[in-house]
Amino acid sequence: MDKISQRIKKVVVVGGGTAGWMSAALMQRVLGTQIEIELVESEDIGTVGVGEATIPPIRHVNAVLGVNEAEFIRETKATIKLGIRFENWKNLGDSYYHTFGESGQNHAFCQFHHYWLRAEKLGFNTNYWDYDLNYLASVRGVFSNQRAKDPSWDLPYAYHFDSALYGQFLRKISETRGVKRTEGLIEHVVIDSDTGFVSQLKLQDGTDVNGDFFIDCSGMKGLLIQKKLGVGFDDWSHWLPCNKAIFVPSKRHEKTHPYTRSIAHQAGWQWCIPLQHRNGNGLVFSSNHYRDDQATQLLLDNLETPALGDPKIIPFRTGRARKQWHRNVCSVGLSSGFLEPLESTSIYLIQSAIVRLIKLFPHEGVTDELVDEYNAQSKNEFELIRDFIILHYHVNERTDSQFWRDRRSMEVPEHLQNKLQLFKANGQLVQDQIDIFKDPSWLQVMLGQGITPKDHHPLANAPSDQQLVEMLTKIIAHKRAPLDRLPEHDTFLSTLCEGQQ
Repeated sequence: MDKISQRIKKVVVVGGGTAGWMSAALMQRVLGTQIEIELVESEDIGTVGVGEATIPPIRHVNAVLGVNEAEFIRETKATIKLGIRFENWKNLGDSYYHTFGESGQNHAFCQFHHYWLRAEKLGFNTNYWDYDLNYLASVRGVFSNQRAKDPSWDLPYAYHFDSALYGQFLRKISETRGVKRTEGLIEHVVIDSDTGFVSQLKLQDGTDVNGDFFIDCSGMKGLLIQKKLGVGFDDWSHWLPCNKAIFVPSKRHEKTHPYTRSIAHQAGWQWCIPLQHRNGNGLVFSSNHYRDDQATQLLLDNLETPALGDPKIIPFRTGRARKQWHRNVCSVGLSSGFLEPLESTSIYLIQSAIVRLIKLFPHEGVTDELVDEYNAQSKNEFELIRDFIILHYHVNERTDSQFWRDRRSMEVPEHLQNKLQLFKANGQLVQDQIDIFKDPSWLQVMLGQGITPKDHHPLANAPSDQQLVEMLTKIIAHKRAPLDRLPEHDTFLSTLCEGQQ
């Protein structure tokens, strides 16, 4: 771009669903007094609405939008998520949790797990997660969103919800606040011959939609960013070879757990997401290892409750658009790239993309500096999340299938390899500034997948053996203290929703 484009007065969002309506809702909330926002979607293009798991930043979106939590939970059939239970990932029969909490109590310059590691070597063998209130509450099936007098008793949480209902919820917010919705299928995308920018969408019914800036939320087809602008794609299937997903809803459990389940199979993994009205289930798998019919049967055979519909299969390619912002088009959601839903990052990446765009919004026109900074941040974030997902596959002890043996022997990105080597040596973790997964997350997955550091921080040697055991014993007792006062998860949900009626 040799020159600054025109001032941005109108933004057009292409596509609805969670990506489109979250983009529209946040843009309208923050920039709605300065720009006009129009969303184009078609009822003929369906969305996946089985179930969706999230991570805690989703609560920031709701807070910015001024959403009432009880109304949100009621309308999206949401449940609480305190973390993920990983089953069969280290080895068949093993399980561990990745929670949103943090174990123990950190000391200056020395994280809690170093004390725990030293105690393990002394023979004081305790479950690392027994020091984590999120884990204890997950196992007990209890929850409260009330802030505790003691901050160490707070329960960081996210949600499971029906993604189709969530899209409708965001649409209602957006339209109420002034977002214009246009129904129709896009037949042609017009490019300005002078600037190379998208200038207009021509719909099948003859409607023309003009805009100064376009947000591509058209899903994996990337109608603007790929089909029209052809930015290219970085394929990561050599690290993450699963390329299809099957999903099917099933009858809800009598009691809903406040966590997601991720169950590893011979060549992929299965999710179970508990909702108020049903369960969301799916199987992510490699077509090089399972035929579609085999994978479908595997999923159906492992449902815990009766299916409520026919399984649906969607192919995907893991990776990212090489430029997630190009010219006057920014891709958000699946059009910007895809990472397996293993750590529930899909909606977070939508949120992060649109927040980043708002911060770098080209009010006076698109410039190279804004585009380059946006793309650099997006690339870094995608790659950090990618590495975290690769970690789950790479560090395993399974010998029952070639799929898992290949994952264990593959070369991984240099950043991940360095992180693994550092932790294996002395339990040290280095936090990347833009990484949404903080040290407690990396720690839980590394320990859960079977990595035991060779050494611990020397500051953990300060207490005597007896003092160390007493300290850890007190921490466990302290973490367990509030459990009996917390309501059951389902009781919390019913009380909250009934109070909003």
